[in-house]
Amino acid sequence: MKRLRTLLPLLLLLSLGVALFASGTLDRLRPENLVAEQAGMLALVLAHPAKLALGYVLLVTVAVASGLPGSVVVIIAGGMLFGIVEGTALSLVGLLIGSLVLFFASRLAFAPGKASTPPALVTRLRAGYSAYPVSYTMFLRLVPFFPFGAVTVALAWLRCPLTLFVLASGLGGGVMLVFETAIGAGLAHNVATQGGAVSFDLIGQRNVILPLLGMATLALVPIVLAQLRRLSRNGKVG
Repeated sequence: MKRLRTLLPLLLLLSLGVALFASGTLDRLRPENLVAEQAGMLALVLAHPAKLALGYVLLVTVAVASGLPGSVVVIIAGGMLFGIVEGTALSLVGLLIGSLVLFFASRLAFAPGKASTPPALVTRLRAGYSAYPVSYTMFLRLVPFFPFGAVTVALAWLRCPLTLFVLASGLGGGVMLVFETAIGAGLAHNVATQGGAVSFDLIGQRNVILPLLGMATLALVPIVLAQLRRLSRNGKVG
């Protein structure tokens, strides 16, 4: 019964994500649908900026906290409605709040029981992470192919320190938000000025993916150097 209570917050968040995904909310926020209502939505944002901004932050918070798949659609929609600067700022607030909610729920779910002893594999994985927490955390946050919610749960399982989690989520998540919000703002500008077609091709272009992979690779440099030094010492001893 106690174990169920520790799992309940995480299960409720994941259930919320499933319900939100099944509700079709993401479909309404898809750029091609927003384009059809762009004039009306922008007029609404101008008429009620504070309410719309607060509602958007709440939506991003729920999407991130529930590990909602496809939350990138929400971020792109924010770029279309609020522009790159305001959209990124609002998304970052929602992302940090949502990721902290999911992190604490996951940490509670993975809390060890009084008499529980983790398996040897779990102990080795956590020990390896503890040796280079900054490098591993930044790597996980910067690789664009790793789902943000899954990484949050993994970092809670690995017992990532809270301060490091917040910094990595703000930096790594912020980098992704800039790209995704810029895509939304660019789509809105393109449609408004040229009547262009909506396309997600920019997300997969090399000039977007390669810098992110480059930063993720740099995060692993301390680990590689430490391993090389260890091999060098072992070679000299031998």
